[in-house]
Amino acid sequence: MNEHIARQLREAAEAHQPDRARMLTRVQRGAAGPVVRHRARSGLRSWPKLALAGLAAVGALATGGLAVAGITPWTPQPTDTVTTAPAEPSPTAIPTPTRSAPPPAAPAPAVTTPPTATPAVPRPTASASSRTQNGPLWAEGSIDPHSTVYWAQNDLTLRTTQPLTALTVELRVAQTGDVRDTGNWRTLPVDDFTVSVQESGGALLYRWVLKPGRTVPAGQHEFAAQYNHATGVRGSTNDGYRVEAQSAGGSASVWGGFPPGR
Repeated sequence: MNEHIARQLREAAEAHQPDRARMLTRVQRGAAGPVVRHRARSGLRSWPKLALAGLAAVGALATGGLAVAGITPWTPQPTDTVTTAPAEPSPTAIPTPTRSAPPPAAPAPAVTTPPTATPAVPRPTASASSRTQNGPLWAEGSIDPHSTVYWAQNDLTLRTTQPLTALTVELRVAQTGDVRDTGNWRTLPVDDFTVSVQESGGALLYRWVLKPGRTVPAGQHEFAAQYNHATGVRGSTNDGYRVEAQSAGGSASVWGGFPPGR
């Protein structure tokens, strides 16, 4: 068959609407008795008739197939079923047990440290053997803080509220063992004083005498005696000073001692 006939056959098969009831009746009838075959007429048929006969045969085959499909009992086929696994329950946040805060610790008792007493620097006290102030004069003796176990310096601070026209300053350093002079100084001009150092009565005596015609101005002035001594802490309780002065207001004098040194 050519392509045109094949297309006609397909179109005829697609347009055919089978009568299922009729076909079922025919099948049942055929099953009940022998099939009556008709002898085909002999002779040649024309080509159009032959084509129509072929088309009819194809239609019969299609009809028979549909009929068989119609009477065949339908059996449900197992279908692929997708089993969906139950969703896992989302993890529920388990609340973490919280511990209650411990009660605040009782504050530790404050440790009170008794204040450390600062040792007061010994100061000369007025007594029958000392007079630190008289008229315009005031004086105080001390041991220089730079003194050591081998060497020491006795300092005398002198203040005057009036100019002095005469002045004599004496520092007495008791002989406590190997006491020897190593020098002296004052804050007033060197040329205004005559200075001497000598041993007298078991002590070194340092003396400063204001030269005639010189004047000591009002204010504060320093005098110092330097010396070596035996190794160790040296006692200065037997050391002392004395000051004699003259001013417009008259004569004045002060004296005293030195606190324990080293």
